[in-house]
Amino acid sequence: MDGRPWAREPTAVGRPVSATLGMVHTGGVVSPPLTPPSTAPMFGDVRLRMFDDRDVDMLRELSTDPYVPTIGTLPSHASRDDALAYLQRQRQRLRTGAGYPFCVADRVTDEALGTAGLNFTAPASGRASAGYSVAPRHRGRGVAAQALVALTRFAWTVPGLARVELYIEPWNVASVRTAERAGYEREGLLRSHQEIGGRRVDMLLYAAIRPSNVSGNAGA
Repeated sequence: MDGRPWAREPTAVGRPVSATLGMVHTGGVVSPPLTPPSTAPMFGDVRLRMFDDRDVDMLRELSTDPYVPTIGTLPSHASRDDALAYLQRQRQRLRTGAGYPFCVADRVTDEALGTAGLNFTAPASGRASAGYSVAPRHRGRGVAAQALVALTRFAWTVPGLARVELYIEPWNVASVRTAERAGYEREGLLRSHQEIGGRRVDMLLYAAIRPSNVSGNAGA
């Protein structure tokens, strides 16, 4: 990859349509709080674990990238307090059933490398979207693709989930390569799909579907 390994989800991270008493309402469907996986998803040199406060420095580095703050809730050049607030929003996603937020960590040292998330934007339809980002110092060694493989394999443990989508701006060649290396297929171009950085942008739609020989076995 050449330094731009990002894909964004179609709704802002940590912002369910409405939430009350730990339940999220999306399209009339109420989702219970989510439980972290009992075994961290892993592939290659990375593992996906829950965030904790030691990941602040990685998030602050990630926030120096000019693009990442435009596609999520991590502010540009985040302070320590900004990064801690971001971590709290990720924990809230589990409590509201909005999705699974993961820190991408080194499988051996547990050093934080980036982020990956599974977002339940249309749970009743069996669809989810995925997003990922890698801190600048860790780019160029396949971290994003490994994280996406681990995230997608975890997705197939969620009962009823049949499809995971990625939304990638056409210029983002590295993220396209990441998607394809992780087994996602391009399905089309969504013109003027959403606003990023104050302008409407096109998005490539990539997707993976549940293998026919895999059945969900984890609570969601």
